[in-house]
Amino acid sequence: MSDLLTSSFRFADPRDLADLKTFATRAKSIDDGAIRLQAAGSVLAAYVCVLRPRILGEATPTILGLRTMELAEPSGADVTVPLAAVLDRLARAGEDDVELPVPPSTVTESWTGVGAPRSGWELLGSRSDAALRDAAEAGIAEVAGMVPDKPGAIMVNNARAAVWGRQLDETGLPAGAAFAAFALGFLGNGDQKLYRAGRWFRLSGPRGHVLARTGSGLL
Repeated sequence: MSDLLTSSFRFADPRDLADLKTFATRAKSIDDGAIRLQAAGSVLAAYVCVLRPRILGEATPTILGLRTMELAEPSGADVTVPLAAVLDRLARAGEDDVELPVPPSTVTESWTGVGAPRSGWELLGSRSDAALRDAAEAGIAEVAGMVPDKPGAIMVNNARAAVWGRQLDETGLPAGAAFAAFALGFLGNGDQKLYRAGRWFRLSGPRGHVLARTGSGLL
């Protein structure tokens, strides 16, 4: 939007600002990249990328984390900014603050152009948080065991693609979706609903959503 550089997001509840800080902090520990803040009316959708292909033809799926929060006033902003810039502003927020100034520096990320469908999702069932947590922890240990102490980028990419790109179950859900749900703190002691729409899968629970796009390629 035209006033993007001077705009800010005002939340309906200060707890939402605190939740965004937790979400962004977890995301930055996985990938020191960017966050997409997309507002539609009074709802703000915050997207982060957990996994993505980094080499042409690589089998790593594109895996995104999504949290939604209520805004105090309607907005139509859609901006992708560095996670570090957002966390810098959130670090200055007080306990009762409800406003997040939009960082002035935007970035371009290939994954922001890979939009998940907004409709047409088919419910496949549910997956227990315990099972997803076990799959994530097993995968983390497997990746760690596949790479030496000082691995090169290609070796790390190959290990991640091999582990997180494999199917978790008969639906075709990639194992990387379990890793994303675990690493972003979306798992508790319940279940995640599992949906599918074309090449996309979605795990949805009370703490957030994981969007996974299967297939090879950078986009």
